[in-house]
Amino acid sequence: MFITTSAFTQNARDYAQNIQTRVILIDGKRLVSLMIKYRVGVQVRQSYDVVDIDEDFFE
Repeated sequence: MFITTSAFTQNARDYAQNIQTRVILIDGKRLVSLMIKYRVGVQVRQSYDVVDIDEDFFE
C-alpha cells in the first residue's frame, strides 16, 4: 500500500496495475474520504437531520 496526500502520476498508476504483487494506491482525495468514513483523525463538528412527512400518520 502506498499513500500520498497529493496524487499519483499516470506512470505510477500504470506500474502498480501491471506488476505481479498487489499494490494499493491511496491518493489525497481517497485518504480524506476514508478518514471521514471510518472517523480516523477527524471529529464531527455539526450534523443535520433530514426529515420527510409521514403521510400514514395523517390518515
